[in-house]
Amino acid sequence: MRNMITILSLMVLVGTEVFAAAIAAGWALAGLFDLGDTVGHVLMALFSLLAAWIMFQLWHRAVKAEPFRPVKGS
Repeated sequence: MRNMITILSLMVLVGTEVFAAAIAAGWALAGLFDLGDTVGHVLMALFSLLAAWIMFQLWHRAVKAEPFRPVKGS
């Protein structure tokens, strides 16, 4: 149970930062290059997909380091 709480806390903390950075990057690039709202929303969506992939990779690595179930043989 302790490992699960640790991993979920990590995912909430890092997920908030990663998705906020993804949305801010899309908004900033669209504003910087005067691309308009539609392109800005598309960039935000694309960067959010990248953020989701990063979170998926983090989940796999965190579960490998701190498994939910006891490892057999220990």
